[in-house]
Amino acid sequence: MYTTSRLVVAGVFALEHCPHEKLVCVSRSADETRALGAGLAAHLAPGDLVCLYGELGAGKTTFIQGLAAGLGVSDPVTSPSFTLIHEHPGRLLFYHLDLYRLDPGDLTEAGIEEVLDADAVVAVEWAERLPSRLRRGAVQVQIAFGDETPDSRLLYFRSFGDRSARVVAGLAGETDAHSRS
Repeated sequence: MYTTSRLVVAGVFALEHCPHEKLVCVSRSADETRALGAGLAAHLAPGDLVCLYGELGAGKTTFIQGLAAGLGVSDPVTSPSFTLIHEHPGRLLFYHLDLYRLDPGDLTEAGIEEVLDADAVVAVEWAERLPSRLRRGAVQVQIAFGDETPDSRLLYFRSFGDRSARVVAGLAGETDAHSRS
């Protein structure tokens, strides 16, 4: 179960963090992965970029569903693999991009740079396909398959800039508080 007002998770997170740099969480279900997305959303502001990395089926879209819920998006959020960019109104404007099928040379033609400059929160799946200059200042979320169960995932949050460091630190504070309660 997840909520958008504060982080509520069915299981317990294993947590290790270095302030303002890195946070590692273990999710034991899709709901916990969504809860982490919702928790991160509470700390995001227009202009923030969230870059997601992970194998097919790792849970990037699941995480983004929680992120969108935390941003007040009521529309269903699915992988935009065939439409490339989905725009979702919520308490903040939210763009969800999936670059899986995009060749790096097609970025300008697809309007990606304009979306990244928008006054919105932007989440990008397969962000490794973005040139590094476009990922500056982003919150990076690497999602990997865990060893505990078929549904377990490891989520690695890293910041690349002062603003994103505050976002990751805010999420770390929430998960610390949750693990103590």
